[in-house]
Amino acid sequence: MRIKRALLSVSDKTGIVKLAQFLHDIGVEIISTGGTMTAIKEAGIPVTYVSDVTGFPEIMDGRVKTLNPKIHGGILAVRSNPEHMAALEKHDIKPIDLVVVNLYPFKETIAKPNVTEAEAIENIDIGGPAMVRASAKNFRDVIIVTNPARYTSLIAMLQQYGDADIKTRKTLAKEAFNHTSEYDAMICEYLTKQLVEGK
Repeated sequence: MRIKRALLSVSDKTGIVKLAQFLHDIGVEIISTGGTMTAIKEAGIPVTYVSDVTGFPEIMDGRVKTLNPKIHGGILAVRSNPEHMAALEKHDIKPIDLVVVNLYPFKETIAKPNVTEAEAIENIDIGGPAMVRASAKNFRDVIIVTNPARYTSLIAMLQQYGDADIKTRKTLAKEAFNHTSEYDAMICEYLTKQLVEGK
C-alpha cells in the first residue's frame, strides 16, 4: 500500500466521512483541519489535528493553519530525489501521499443577498489553493482530489491496486489546476464588478 498519509481539508464535506473511514480501514494516517477534523472525529475515526503536525496553532481566525513547511514539505518532496528525502529526515517531516481539498465557498457566499465585501473577502481561500497547487505539481508522488464525486472511484482504485496509476494522477492534477484557476477567475470577476460599481 503506497498511500500511508493523507491530508483531508474540505469545505464541501459530501462523502468525506466515508472516505476517511476507508482510509483508516486500510491503515492510512489522516491529518485534518477545523470542521473537517470535527466531522471525522465525531464519526469515531482517528485523526491528527494539523496543528499537532506543524507544532503551531491556527491563528488569525484560521487564516493561517496549513501554510507551514511540515505540510508543504511533506507534499512537495520528490520521493525519487535523495536530497529532498534527506531534507524531510533532517527536519522531521513525514511525506503526505494523498491530499483531499476543496475550497471555501466563495461562489455561494457572493450569491447571497446583501452579502458584504468583508464576508466575500473572508471566503477567499488561501491555504487550500496552496495545497492543491503543491499537490498537483507533485502529482507523481501525491494524489490530489478536489471533487467529492471522485471519492468512489478513488476508493475502488485503492481497493484494487493500492495506488493510483499515473494517468489517474495526471488527470486529477489537471482537474485540480482547473479548480484553482476557476476559483481565482471568480474572485477576479467579483472584484472587477466592485470596481465598476464604485464600491
